[in-house]
Amino acid sequence: MCKHVLWARSPDWAAIAERADALMAAEGSRTIKDEAKTRAGFVTVGEQPVFIKRFQTKSWADGILERIRGSRAARSLKGAALLAQAGFACPAPLAALDVRSAGSVRTSYLLSEALGEARTLSAFVDRRLGGARCDFRWRREISRSVASEVCRLHEAGLYSSDLQETNLMLEPSGDGLRIYFVDLDGFRRLARVSWRHRKRNLVQLDRSAGRFLSGPERLRFLYDYLGGRPERAVARKLIGELLEHRVLKEHEYLRRRTLRKSANQKVLNEA
Repeated sequence: MCKHVLWARSPDWAAIAERADALMAAEGSRTIKDEAKTRAGFVTVGEQPVFIKRFQTKSWADGILERIRGSRAARSLKGAALLAQAGFACPAPLAALDVRSAGSVRTSYLLSEALGEARTLSAFVDRRLGGARCDFRWRREISRSVASEVCRLHEAGLYSSDLQETNLMLEPSGDGLRIYFVDLDGFRRLARVSWRHRKRNLVQLDRSAGRFLSGPERLRFLYDYLGGRPERAVARKLIGELLEHRVLKEHEYLRRRTLRKSANQKVLNEA
């Protein structure tokens, strides 16, 4: 296994990236995601909180594909640069590193600044948490701010393959709201963000954040994204297309979940 530092803010951060696994296993680290291919959490370097995300490939062949198109850490660096150049907020990268074996990327790491005060979109609109989240005016302002920022993202020619509500981090800032885009490896620049791409992002947000919003609030979010309520016929057509796409995504999700359950059951039967 060979370690390759893709980028680091300084030589010190390059050395820290090479100790990423040890940092994630150290006492005091806090894991917030631990899945087969991705592990992420907060660690402390000196007195500075740092967010580390580790990506793993399933096989040597998958790692070769990652080497060709760029590892997820490399793509995260590119996404951060695209967002920063266009004036959008995202966690600032500190270092990125690939671990390769026989030319294949087996693991990659991204170290970035920790967003200490930022929270996911749901933390701002989930009524079950009480407080200002139950106030109509508060929820309306949050919805308007997020919809406008997503529209601005698309108008700037930027698109994310995975715009879930957990990939939007919000932080009160003065009298306003600062919105950070995270999960950066899915961002790319397009000559024009088509309605097909916009529809996908809108449905991703509706599926993930919509459960915290009422029906009228979900409609207002769409109209805020569009810059106003269109004529009735146009609105009905757009809403119909979004609902159709959402149904397709739900069926796809259920099919994948069924396949995973069948595979897991097969392993249990063979054990």
